[in-house]
Amino acid sequence: MSTILPMRGHLPPSPGVSPLAARSIGVTCALVLALVGAPTAAAAPAVPGRGAGTAGRTAQAAVPGGTRSLPLVPLSGRRVLGVAPEQGLRRAGLDRFTLVGVVWDDPDSELRGRVQVRTRTAATGQWSGWQDVDPHNADHGADPGTAERASRRVRGATAPLWVGDSDGVDVRVRAEDADGRDGRADADSGERGAGGDSGERGEGGDSGERGEGGAGSAGRRAGGGAPPLPSGLRLELVDPGKGTGDAEETGDSGEAPPAGLPAGEPPRTALDTEAAIAASGANAEITAFGATEIPELDRQATEKEMTRLQGPSPLKRSIGPRPRIVTRRGWGADESLREHGFAYTRKVKAAFVHHTASGNKYTCAQTPSVVRSIYRYHVKSMGWRDIGYNFLVDKCGTVYEGRAGGAARAVLGAHTLGLNADSMGVAVIGTYGSGKPPGAAVTALARLTAWKLGLFGADPRGKTYLTSGGGNLYPKGKNVRLNVISGHRDGYATECPGRRLYAKLGTARSSAARYQGR
Repeated sequence: MSTILPMRGHLPPSPGVSPLAARSIGVTCALVLALVGAPTAAAAPAVPGRGAGTAGRTAQAAVPGGTRSLPLVPLSGRRVLGVAPEQGLRRAGLDRFTLVGVVWDDPDSELRGRVQVRTRTAATGQWSGWQDVDPHNADHGADPGTAERASRRVRGATAPLWVGDSDGVDVRVRAEDADGRDGRADADSGERGAGGDSGERGEGGDSGERGEGGAGSAGRRAGGGAPPLPSGLRLELVDPGKGTGDAEETGDSGEAPPAGLPAGEPPRTALDTEAAIAASGANAEITAFGATEIPELDRQATEKEMTRLQGPSPLKRSIGPRPRIVTRRGWGADESLREHGFAYTRKVKAAFVHHTASGNKYTCAQTPSVVRSIYRYHVKSMGWRDIGYNFLVDKCGTVYEGRAGGAARAVLGAHTLGLNADSMGVAVIGTYGSGKPPGAAVTALARLTAWKLGLFGADPRGKTYLTSGGGNLYPKGKNVRLNVISGHRDGYATECPGRRLYAKLGTARSSAARYQGR
């Protein structure tokens, strides 16, 4: 059973000691204690100084943004088991947003169907073409039985889709069975929809898409026809706000790696007060307080740092040079959104590689905004305690710190349902089923895993065992043998991280081992 303990260096105030003094003591301890080998914890106690008071309001003012939730409505009068098999909505003239997704009430309910979205660009008023949204996001999340998973805030959700600066949205969700038959004909056996697929829908919500199934399809309902959609379907529109450190757009492609970190003054968040920073310096042991980046180190400096953090070891340890990592402050995380405290696992034995399935149309200058959008979607729309991934990598090969708790520590994520303990999750931002993952992203993935796995003595080319917490591939308690660098699909029946990114994992393993000097 997990033991709930405070983060080392975060000491609760003693009688007669002021909160500010206690937090100052905590910071001194944090600077000298090691990062790794943290006790297993479901969640650490709340960080002092982080309430819903002035600090939280300051964060919202400094990094404005929000989430708008719009209930979907039936697109016809048909019903399957009392639920409309086609739902959607169309809205224009909305406050601006950059990311969309669909959520529903029960996180254990599966959306078996097709989700499509088109959006209106705020700058030109032009509507995009229809884009498919990955409806399967249940394969992410906290392990069954954990406090994070059991939270009544947790919802089922599609993957988030990055759409850029938009002010209008048109969404349609249609139930389908395992054979791809949709729910319209199942609801009314005597009706067949119009042929063709115009890809457009009028203001009234009528679709020109084909209606498959035909006569007699209602009889298939008992034998596995299109199921009803989950209840409480809602469209989430996410505005990540404008971080004061966001890079400016310099061109259409944005493919050239940025020359440095986002320019400008670092964003002010709920933790940017003297007392709160003193209480929550999760990366204090490897970078200065308030830094927007953890700087790159060469091999010799990385080995010295590991010795400083963990002490001398009689065993030969292999570790890759530490890559440059943009901190949460660097990408503008609003720390008032996430739950208080941090959650840890025992160690990092494996790395699961993901793609965000959020599309590839972002530019590298937009990445901080994309990360903020995913963060807000995971926390406010899906009900998780924090962003699910431990790290994210963009198409230019820039690494971003994900879930809070310390980049060099064994932070418990919510990325591979059933196998989050003793692992970390790295998401390459984009969709890589048919899209080719950029070489810079694969290289960054190899460099990151060479360093982080090296901190815990793991060989990127090796195998390891993880104990399943329950999932659709491995029952709870099963000891599962996996590659140290695995794809999400190795731990859960899913298409993630996409066929083409999954094919690059062999390259990532061999490169990471080479970075470790093996």
